[in-house]
Amino acid sequence: MDILKHNRKAWNKLVNEGYIWTKPATSIQIKEARNGNFRLLLTPNKPVPMKWFPKLKGKKVLCLASGGGQQGPILAATGAIVTVYDNSPNQLAQDQLVAEREKLPINLEQGDMRDLSRFKDESFDLIVHPVSNCFIDGINSVWKECYRVLKKGGSLLAGFCNPIIYIFDDDEWENNHLVVKHKIPYSDLEQLSKEQLNKKIELNDTLEFGHTLMDQIDGQIKVGFLINGFYEDKSVGDLLDPYINTFIATRAIKYNL
Repeated sequence: MDILKHNRKAWNKLVNEGYIWTKPATSIQIKEARNGNFRLLLTPNKPVPMKWFPKLKGKKVLCLASGGGQQGPILAATGAIVTVYDNSPNQLAQDQLVAEREKLPINLEQGDMRDLSRFKDESFDLIVHPVSNCFIDGINSVWKECYRVLKKGGSLLAGFCNPIIYIFDDDEWENNHLVVKHKIPYSDLEQLSKEQLNKKIELNDTLEFGHTLMDQIDGQIKVGFLINGFYEDKSVGDLLDPYINTFIATRAIKYNL
């Protein structure tokens, strides 16, 4: 099936429902960012360390699969030249809302995170890529494209899921039971029962994929990145929170050779 189309509709629905990752930045957050004080998330709770950011004023930043009116407007308020690239027009509309409200220049682009062909080589100083690659079935092309469009010495800040969250039986999870069922790499399309998959499609829920840590971390290294930053984070009220951090963030540098 067309995963991109389905997840576009699913995220449009989430915007309409007011899901937490679709709520745009407030005027207070934008004011603080203009003064150099901001808190930016790649994962649910922990903010990105400030030392991970370059001096942002005048820097070209790509917010990749990062619609929703959060990261993009905050970075634009610091003086960065921001492009937000996302699969969901409703998510991009949230960025447009903040841009108009706060008089911020932001370039909005709709597309597939795996295909950045509209951007020239070495177009950006920084890429901000919060948790989102769980909504596509192949991520190595994402890392390859990020490396291509980054300038030498530029950084990729990425958040992603620990694949352990996908090994458990969905129905048992809903009943607060942790029952191991699935293997990694994980795919809703391949490992859910026909009935479970049809239910997700009918409800217009997101279709998800659990990528191996080899693809998530070594995948960045293989295309040429040097990873020089790493942290873990918890979810919000997740069953696994008492046992393990379920989200990861990395900072990767394109060598200036």
